[in-house]
Amino acid sequence: MANCDIKAHIRMEERYEGLQLVFGLKSELKQVILDAIDEVSKETGLTPNTVMENVNHTKPEKSALYIEFNDDYDREGGPYFESVLQKLSIDCCEE
Repeated sequence: MANCDIKAHIRMEERYEGLQLVFGLKSELKQVILDAIDEVSKETGLTPNTVMENVNHTKPEKSALYIEFNDDYDREGGPYFESVLQKLSIDCCEE
């Protein structure tokens, strides 16, 4: 069953990969997302950059959590993101 309460946006460039997860500002989903990231990090040994931000300029009721791999020469970010999305029951991303 897909999770419709979290919107996922993926961005990939040459050696950069980023995943943005957007959810309600006053939501318990933040902890669910952080738990999934922590679990995948422990499983893979990878520690991407993670940044929390309120999406004030367009949707003040939303927050976003960014997961980024900078200088990802070996393309480890893609499988990492897939694992996070799977744990969150998200079956598609928006570009």
